[in-house]
Amino acid sequence: MDIEITSTQNPRIKAVCLLRQGRGRQQQQRFLVDGEREIQRALTAGWPLEEVFVCESLLDRPESRQLYDQLVETGIPLCTVTSQVMEKISFGDRSEGLLAVARLRPLPDLDQLTPAPGMLVAVVESVEKPGNLGAILRSADAAGVDAVILANQRTDPFNPNAIRASTGIVFSMPLFAAPSEQVLAWLTGNGFKVCATRIDGSSSYLETDWTGLVAIILGEEAGGLSSCWSGAGVTTVSIPMRGQADSLNVSTTAAILFYEALRQRLLQ
Repeated sequence: MDIEITSTQNPRIKAVCLLRQGRGRQQQQRFLVDGEREIQRALTAGWPLEEVFVCESLLDRPESRQLYDQLVETGIPLCTVTSQVMEKISFGDRSEGLLAVARLRPLPDLDQLTPAPGMLVAVVESVEKPGNLGAILRSADAAGVDAVILANQRTDPFNPNAIRASTGIVFSMPLFAAPSEQVLAWLTGNGFKVCATRIDGSSSYLETDWTGLVAIILGEEAGGLSSCWSGAGVTTVSIPMRGQADSLNVSTTAAILFYEALRQRLLQ
């Protein structure tokens, strides 16, 4: 153990609390990883962790102790804190006795994404809510999506809500960012079938061929997709709505389409 902190007014604790906000993350170039599962997945993915705060009285499960022992073995600086301090720095009402601080690193450009036969990618354009982005990443991982591209990015994937909603998948899912026009040019240039989800889409998702090189394009919560995705070479796809609602949450739409693509691919 490097240090023990008992005061919520400690400058180190105040700096950690600022990481809940985007401005704090950008200023410090760090972010919070809150929760055992999320910390474990960051470790497994080899994400650089700078320090871990530990409240030993809250490590009341075998899994907690096992992760703690693993952290000790890695040599990552550990700091013991009281339960009051842990409650102060933990995100929301969650306090599992372990909280990590990780180093931010920029999302790679598309020139670092190499197309492969049968690749399935998801493009998430201008989605604002971190929880929606996290849920999309979680579904993408579960359904075997190969990469997620943030087009006209408006959401920080390292927002605590995004990390929690993704259950830490943000650390292992190949994630890229670029302007929408550049994303479309990259997709068409590499032979992807581009399928844009729209309420008025010309094809039902059940009648769409999701095999081969495919990109599923998902739009922001309120306005949907930009006009970039309405030109020639883009297939517009809709999900039938039988009730009074005129649309689905973007993360729900993503899960439906990802799994239809998986279903078709498993039948090949």
